[in-house]
Amino acid sequence: MSEKIQKVLAKNGLGSRREIEQWISHGRIKVDGVVAQLGARIDDTAKVLLDDKPVRLNNIAVDDTVLLYHKPEGELCTRHDPSGRPDVFSAIPHPKKGRFISVGRLDLNTSGLLLFTTNGELAHRLMHPSYGIEREYAVRVLGVASDIQLDQLQSGVLIDGYMAKFTRIEQLQGAGANVWYRVVILEGRQREVRRLWEAVGLTVSRLIRIRFGSIQLPKGLEKGQFVYLSHKEVELLKKSVNLAEVS
Repeated sequence: MSEKIQKVLAKNGLGSRREIEQWISHGRIKVDGVVAQLGARIDDTAKVLLDDKPVRLNNIAVDDTVLLYHKPEGELCTRHDPSGRPDVFSAIPHPKKGRFISVGRLDLNTSGLLLFTTNGELAHRLMHPSYGIEREYAVRVLGVASDIQLDQLQSGVLIDGYMAKFTRIEQLQGAGANVWYRVVILEGRQREVRRLWEAVGLTVSRLIRIRFGSIQLPKGLEKGQFVYLSHKEVELLKKSVNLAEVS
């Protein structure tokens, strides 16, 4: 049975569907000696090359391994940086099979919960806005937001042609120049949390992701440390995106 090439490669733990689609667009993938096109369908008998190196195909996903990393500020969510700056992939172990795929990103100056999985289809669904997965952040803002600003942030703010908003905002603590808020957002566009606050005239001085879907940043997990999710936690994640058992 044939499937779209990006879905097949994601099931094999090569990357998320979005990442693989970018590789196809850049001409990095060949199928049976021909440069692959978006939407092409293959089965597990196809001879696939990524950057002219053979890719081994299986009928099932590599496994359901999910790792939670407490990202510190100052690390990039990339595999290779030309300037040699620290990256998150150098801070976590290699899986026994396949490779870890980052479930979304955190910018250089943002810390907190970052998930990795070897299941490309799971990564794709967790990141796709159609599944409505909540991302929760603790945000320290310079100044106190007015009721008008808070209403704008929950009603929607126009950023680069699209409407962005928080689905929930709660003031936590702080006085004077710095106030902490807890916010929830359903998409993970680049710097979206920071840009929302900037759009209403406030500056974020610290940003920490504390929850992704059903997974909380564990108390006591220090920056730079990681833990593997339990089978139950992984199943909850899969259930949240309607993903059947794939082990």
